[in-house]
Amino acid sequence: MILILLGAPGAGKGTQAEKIKVEYNLLHLSTGDLLRAAVADGTELGKLAKDYMNAGKLVPDDVILGIIRDFMKENTGKGVLFDGFPRTVMQAGGLDEILRDEKVRALSLEVDDEQVIKRLSARRVCRECGKVYNPALGINPPKENACECGGEIYQRDDDHAETIANRLKVYHDQTEPVIEYYRGKSQLLIVNGTGTPDEVFGRIREALV
Repeated sequence: MILILLGAPGAGKGTQAEKIKVEYNLLHLSTGDLLRAAVADGTELGKLAKDYMNAGKLVPDDVILGIIRDFMKENTGKGVLFDGFPRTVMQAGGLDEILRDEKVRALSLEVDDEQVIKRLSARRVCRECGKVYNPALGINPPKENACECGGEIYQRDDDHAETIANRLKVYHDQTEPVIEYYRGKSQLLIVNGTGTPDEVFGRIREALV
């Protein structure tokens, strides 16, 4: 199975990606992780990506797609979960060229903007271990302002309501067309992302039957 996981910030992609990769025995492909690995390994594409990253520039699509192509060659025949990619229709078209012989499905977690803002503005993170707590989802720390590891719990700057609204605007402008792209190819599955993580995962399992 080749599965592309789509959805707005705060739709629960990270939580569901963990469940999906275990349930369906998929490799979890994160372009950020791939880029860092390519840079660390010193591949030709990794060196090229490093030049852009060191200059504070976005890594071009052709470089990212080249790294993905190499990854797919190294893992021929294995199921892959794409998380956070593609973000644009142009990237989706490039990915199609790489996956032309594969059966591809795109799964979009749908959560309305009001719920996303409520979720993300309630999210708190431990400074020490990075564990995420979210009272809006029933994920509460063991005691006020302290993680189970003893670290301080805080709110990230990009989880303030005004910042979230800006992130959602970028998502609607740039990434929503990707959903329509896969809808047009009859590869799109829509899943309601509202509810507990287990409830949402139950819907995902039904969609993937």
